[in-house]
Amino acid sequence: MQEKTVTGSIEKPRFEIVNAGIGRCNMREIYRGKSKIYKLIKRVMDVLLSAAALLILSPVFLITAVVIKCEDRGPVFFVQQRAGKDMKPFSIYKFRSMYVDAEKRMDEMMKNNEQTGHAFKIKNDPRITRAGKVIRRFSIDELPQLINIIKGDMSIVGPRPILTFQMEACSPYERQRLVVQPGLTCYWQIGGRADVTWEEWVELDLDYIEDMGLWTDFKIIARTVPVVFRGDGAY
Repeated sequence: MQEKTVTGSIEKPRFEIVNAGIGRCNMREIYRGKSKIYKLIKRVMDVLLSAAALLILSPVFLITAVVIKCEDRGPVFFVQQRAGKDMKPFSIYKFRSMYVDAEKRMDEMMKNNEQTGHAFKIKNDPRITRAGKVIRRFSIDELPQLINIIKGDMSIVGPRPILTFQMEACSPYERQRLVVQPGLTCYWQIGGRADVTWEEWVELDLDYIEDMGLWTDFKIIARTVPVVFRGDGAY
């Protein structure tokens, strides 16, 4: 690997992958070796912080719902299947930021994909509504995932979940990113998001599994707030 500096507020290195899949194939064992007390505290904090955030942000939820409904009368929420821990699929909740026919146009849009590997991102996706552009820039569309966290589908900190069929197409090495619970934020979120290549994204997620701990989680959460307000790599 050749190390290069990450721009933005993250100190973790990004990598150009020279020999992908070589040298880090024991993520499951690394996760199993994490303290049971840490895992318990992580789960308790997930529930408490998410419940508090839902209460505090309830006015944001209400305003967002009204704006979405007023724009095109479509549903406020968007539910989609994502790959969870150990590849178990779950229904992720988001505020709808696209037109109601967006899913039907997915195959048509794939040719314009600007992300590498198995992820999908288009900077100026024509399926995004006017309201959607705003709520995506500040990650408001992701707030309903606080419910996923309380349900146990996700954690506050963990690798971001991608579409189930995209994760199924990944190599065994890449699938290691989901030996842990997927999360709302992680190294990828504070390191550039859509500006990070898929190969770098995978390495950052594996870095997180190695680094997992309360202090790591607190630092990631703290660094997520300014990143969200700046809208770094969000589209």
